Amino acid sequence: EMGIDVNMVTPEGGRVTELKHLTDAWFNIVPYRETGLMAAKYLERQFDMPFTDTVPMGILGTNDWITSIQAIVNEQAKALAPEGEEVLIVDFDDYSKRQTLHVSQAAWFSRSVDCQNLTGKRAVVFGDATHAAMMTRILSREMCIRVVCAGTYARHESDWFREQVQNHCDEILITDDNTQVADMIARLEPAAIFGTQMERHVGKRLDTPCGVISSPVHIQNFPLGFRPFFGYEGANQISDLVYNSFALGMEDHLLEIFGGHDTKEVITKELSSADDLIWLDSGIEELGNIPGFVRGKVKRNVEKFARHFNIHEISAEVMWKAKEKAGKF
Repeated sequence: EMGIDVNMVTPEGGRVTELKHLTDAWFNIVPYRETGLMAAKYLERQFDMPFTDTVPMGILGTNDWITSIQAIVNEQAKALAPEGEEVLIVDFDDYSKRQTLHVSQAAWFSRSVDCQNLTGKRAVVFGDATHAAMMTRILSREMCIRVVCAGTYARHESDWFREQVQNHCDEILITDDNTQVADMIARLEPAAIFGTQMERHVGKRLDTPCGVISSPVHIQNFPLGFRPFFGYEGANQISDLVYNSFALGMEDHLLEIFGGHDTKEVITKELSSADDLIWLDSGIEELGNIPGFVRGKVKRNVEKFARHFNIHEISAEVMWKAKEKAGKF
């Protein structure tokens, strides 16, 4: 669509015998810095081949990626053109506008009432450097969602990661210790999590929805259909993932209203991860009257109240005292 021939895609689908053709290209594209960045730097150093490591995730990210390609192509055209011959300059602005307005639905969705309902929602993002950084930027720049913490387990990419997310989140966490991530999520109490399969397990324990965006992943995160993360179609898929992750937080409440499975018993079986608190029957019954989509948060707030006042048994009366103390759950 942009009139650029693809010389080779590697390592996926590539062969060792094809590596000798790497230098036939004008430039290299490294959309995923965890794979290919070192090779691109080597080719630039040894063969003077420029590269772009701009990540084409989200509408704005994809537009930035196309702009970087345009700059490289025009620069290479000038360098390779015979002396005295007119150089053809490419301009991809019309292509970007057409894709944004008519192909991708993500730009339309960002202006819709459904997306505006997510404005100010709190989210945590954690994963590899590329996906976590770009998801943070998408949530902040394109969907007006507040990222209370963005983090990565790729400690060797910490400088790049901080540069990418520093103006788009409240906190930054660089660690490969999953317990630190779990503690951070429990402390911040986000409305949704976007992370790895590990964060999904944490979300289940805290009754917080999670969209998986990065490895390590489960087989269920590999759909049979084509669901890209990159480019304009990828922006559509990301918008769906984000909206459904937040919307599913209402699922328990809707199931209770319309007679679905009994989520109250499921929640109360994991009332506390600590052994110092005991939920009495009256407390469990009162907690069961709380709508499912906020029950987990209410439970944690009551437990904080009980620990603060050295209360070891939580009854309905304790719950009401906690509500009076806070003014609300």
